[in-house]
Amino acid sequence: MSYCVNCGVELEQGVKECPLCNTPVINPRELEKIMQEGSFPTKKGQVETVKRKDMGILITVMVLATAFTCGMLNALVFSVNLWSLPVIGVCAVFWVLLIPFVIYTRLPIYLTILMDGAAVGAYLYLLTFLTKSDRWFLGLGAPITILITVVAELVTVCFCKLPKSFLTGALYCVSSVAVVCVGIEILIDLYVSGAIALSWSAVVLTVCFILDVTFVTMLCHSRLRGAVRRRLHF
Repeated sequence: MSYCVNCGVELEQGVKECPLCNTPVINPRELEKIMQEGSFPTKKGQVETVKRKDMGILITVMVLATAFTCGMLNALVFSVNLWSLPVIGVCAVFWVLLIPFVIYTRLPIYLTILMDGAAVGAYLYLLTFLTKSDRWFLGLGAPITILITVVAELVTVCFCKLPKSFLTGALYCVSSVAVVCVGIEILIDLYVSGAIALSWSAVVLTVCFILDVTFVTMLCHSRLRGAVRRRLHF
């Protein structure tokens, strides 16, 4: 025999609530079981993932808000110099870099690299407004940016169009490092003294040449290539 804990009326066996005051009827044994299990669920659930479109909208709004706020502060409050231009440039570069990952994932990789190079070039151009001359941009900034962009495009073509493996990938990367280093030192020499005199890039070029010869040798000999793969586990 049981009674309602609220009004005290006698309850029939098996009822779920009191017929007089509608108070739920709970078995004391079930209550103890609930208390032992705790207040939090024991099963792990899965949180709904954030859609890329929504993430892209959020990042775009944050970038635009940062650029606009800094621009307004520069124009109305701290107007001594154009300090907001580097911040706006960084926001633009950050947004362009995130386009293929968050905003539009179907963008061709060649166009992505070209857009990244253009964004970096535009950022460097904005920095010329903080300097007395744009000679450094025309002599170093723009040429180095173009060089790295072109090399990145060529390496991408090699990875997409030519045979791909660990050895070929290493060959492409090492060769691109040599080209970039030599090209950067040539541009620096022409900008500073007007004459080419390789120094540190010659060391890099020598090391990269030795590595490239090693990779090509392993690629040309199947038994040697197989032995290296078995020992290095790739």
